[in-house]
Amino acid sequence: MTDAQLLERIVVKPEVMAGKPTIRGTRLSVEYVLNLLAHGATFDGILQEYAGISRDDIQACILFATKTLESMAFMPVLAEST
Repeated sequence: MTDAQLLERIVVKPEVMAGKPTIRGTRLSVEYVLNLLAHGATFDGILQEYAGISRDDIQACILFATKTLESMAFMPVLAEST
């Protein structure tokens, strides 16, 4: 599946989840899915808990976050010297 095909699975609608990016046809936000993964959830565990989504949907969340971060500029935080 191409990046474009994966990203079509993510939608932003002002009337759904206050405009947060979500998996098409659900109220599962990209943020929520990424948080599940960050806290140790597995693809299989998420798929069992949320029957309406697919492995491609989870991959789309990761790709969406990656593409979003590509365009952000970061400033390194310098440690204070004591």
